[in-house]
Amino acid sequence: MDFSEEQIQRYARHILLREVGGEGQARLMDSRVLVVGAGGLGSPLLLYLAAAGVGTIGVIDDDVVDLSNLQRQIVHSTAAIGTAKVESAARTLAAVNPDVRLVTHKARLDPGNALDLIGGYDLVADGSDNFPTRFLVNDACYFAGKPLVSGAILRFDGQVATFKPAHRDADGDHGPCYRCLFRAPPPPGQIPSCAEAGVLGALCGLVGSLQATEVLKELLGIGDSLSGSLVIIEALGTTFRKIKVKRDPGCPLCGDHPTITDLSIHGG
Repeated sequence: MDFSEEQIQRYARHILLREVGGEGQARLMDSRVLVVGAGGLGSPLLLYLAAAGVGTIGVIDDDVVDLSNLQRQIVHSTAAIGTAKVESAARTLAAVNPDVRLVTHKARLDPGNALDLIGGYDLVADGSDNFPTRFLVNDACYFAGKPLVSGAILRFDGQVATFKPAHRDADGDHGPCYRCLFRAPPPPGQIPSCAEAGVLGALCGLVGSLQATEVLKELLGIGDSLSGSLVIIEALGTTFRKIKVKRDPGCPLCGDHPTITDLSIHGG
């Protein structure tokens, strides 16, 4: 594709990278990414994907901006309090990069809309803050055949992983899905939410930025995919661990004898 002079200047530091170049930047500009949640993780994700020139960015969130969000949800401002998060994010991203098309979905992801919504994008980045949504996103991405870059945070801890169980290598093998790590959601109330236990605001930026990095790598097809690994971050000790995660043959979704064959497990 032909870049305008303004685009050459805007993306100059990408184009200089041998692994990206003009061809890679054009690929980003043709890409479509869905971000689930415009909160603590979605904020840095959205900002960096827009700055990178990802051509179409979808964001789904049914919440409105609250004062308590602003300690970590940096895509929103004080003036946006009371505004739908997707609309607040759209205004911010338009100011960052007017070339990017932001598609807002003011809704909650549910079994009725998940497959159609996810099917319209090349990749999904999950920044949701609850287990039912994380499992729904994982299952819908599996059935839609879309890569998933997942992040999670609580207090001073975070984790990032990429799941591509629909992608098979030359031997016909594939990597794990989220259910290979965590078979099912924990019982309600067993694990506190950020609203109950708190979260260090800057940690959201660290984890969300790492998610954005993995999204860009997947779109560009460069570097080592995080598929098959889990990065665990402990902020108080400033430690990063990368552990191998194998596909579980007994996984109810992507295993050898799956018992989850559609999204009905998530209710109506």
